[in-house]
Amino acid sequence: MARAFLSSGDLIADRRASYADMLFESGDHVAAADLMRQALDITPEWTAGLYRLGEMEEAAGDEDAAAETWRRLLELDPDDRFGATLKLAASGYAVVPDNPPTAYVETLFDAYAPTFEAALLDKLHYRVPELLAKAIKAAAPGRHYLSMLDVGCGTGLMGDYFRADVDHMAGMDLSEAMLQEAEEKHVYDRLFKGDVNELDYPAGSADLIIAADVFVYVGDLDRAFARLVHALGPNGLFAFSVETHADDGELILQSSLRYTHSEDYVRRLLAEHGLAPATIGREAIRFDRGEPLQGLIVVAGRP
Repeated sequence: MARAFLSSGDLIADRRASYADMLFESGDHVAAADLMRQALDITPEWTAGLYRLGEMEEAAGDEDAAAETWRRLLELDPDDRFGATLKLAASGYAVVPDNPPTAYVETLFDAYAPTFEAALLDKLHYRVPELLAKAIKAAAPGRHYLSMLDVGCGTGLMGDYFRADVDHMAGMDLSEAMLQEAEEKHVYDRLFKGDVNELDYPAGSADLIIAADVFVYVGDLDRAFARLVHALGPNGLFAFSVETHADDGELILQSSLRYTHSEDYVRRLLAEHGLAPATIGREAIRFDRGEPLQGLIVVAGRP
């Protein structure tokens, strides 16, 4: 993420950081960290540089030093745009938070927006919109929807699948840059910025709610489910994806800083919020480091 931010403001520090990046890419992580520390000696409050140093120290195997760097970064950036809290938790130096820092998620996707679709579709073979659309249409063949809410709509990949089947389509995202990308597609009737955990949507007004690849950046889903079920109409469908895991535990923060959820957790939460699954399918939703990443494709409604 550090590369998405502006320079340190000091030419010499920037030059040393650039050389450090070159050393890092060549595999010399120890030398890269040493040179990045020299850059930070010049600009000690450069938050993007600290983030990069932590990555280099982590790759060099010096986890204690990386943890100290994450803590220093968090002191300088209490909103936590770089996700230092998650870095500490994922490396075992802090308790895993129930939810990631909002500023981190917003900053991450503001930076990703211009290249988001190319990276997901062309490089990672991202399949969630296609899989969700197929599952929804199988659960309710030929159904027409008065109102759809696309939560975490991103650049609007989900919208095209349902435009012909929906009278009014709203899209919400935490990232303003993502919403600007979606606006250019002219698919949605309404786009607005919001956080799913703080969603204030008219009660019972949406008869289709979709959250495609959203919950990996939400963590504990109880509050989000409560908000979404409140907005769901009496005969509405709630469709979403999660990344999943084979390990024990309902909710795990992975080294990718994304949360994975077990099928048992998903089933329990649906039941607690008065929903029953129409379908829960395990699918390869995209590739990660050349390997298929497993997820759950879920369609649920009121029993």
